[in-house]
Amino acid sequence: MTRRPPTDGSVQPQMTQPPATLPLLVAFDLDGTLIAEGGREVPPATAEALARVKALGVQVALITGRDLPPDAVRDAAQPDAVATNNGGRIEIGGTLHQESRFGPGDLDAVLAHELDDARIVLFAADCIYFDIPEGVQPEPWMLLRTHKTLAEAPSEEILKVGFYHSGVADLAGRLRRSHPHLVLTGAQAPYPHFLTVTPDGAHKGAALTLIAEALKVPLEHTIAFGDSDNDEAMLEVAGHAVQVGTLPLLARHAHQQLPDHLALAEYLNGLADRLEKP
Repeated sequence: MTRRPPTDGSVQPQMTQPPATLPLLVAFDLDGTLIAEGGREVPPATAEALARVKALGVQVALITGRDLPPDAVRDAAQPDAVATNNGGRIEIGGTLHQESRFGPGDLDAVLAHELDDARIVLFAADCIYFDIPEGVQPEPWMLLRTHKTLAEAPSEEILKVGFYHSGVADLAGRLRRSHPHLVLTGAQAPYPHFLTVTPDGAHKGAALTLIAEALKVPLEHTIAFGDSDNDEAMLEVAGHAVQVGTLPLLARHAHQQLPDHLALAEYLNGLADRLEKP
């Protein structure tokens, strides 16, 4: 799999190297890729194009950092597989296939942080745990989930830890030195004040590999779409990598680039046109 890096060190608006093989599986990040950042619905034109591709026999996976894809997104995408928590929890055909949890001592090490006043969210399969200081309003998405306080969190059930703080880059550096097996994303553009920590092996590249194997699709027949640093591992292993947006970190993995999530509809319709040709 040969990637096409920018020739002058910059990120080009669009790369036009089409897939060498027609896809049997398309895998999408959500925020900034399939939907708008922080959005809850797939744009109608994208939903129509995705339905067209799916009707032609292509399977669909959602692989997201979120812990719970919005119902409207599931309804629009009709996914064959869903990986949440940056790949730490994988459902195939609506059934739990794999769930990654922190090993002995790992969660304690992550939570032994040095960030005063950091906002911390712990994610389990069916609940999130956080403390909100008096007078501070929680983010709206936090109230959409079943939630309890940090003190109530069962350590053996935690799948992901999120830190919100201006100093997360220092914490990320320390954890990479002390616990290099953990998976860290964020703490850099486009999320310099947000750090996500997941267990050993819980990343989107591993999720795509496992999903493709379970759906009996060779990796060379996969197309992955992503826009952020947590999509890097997924774009690296996919048969064809499509970067959405212009994050320089991803350019070296991309066969193609799309300017934003609204360009997906035209791209998917182009795939459908190719699939319909005899």
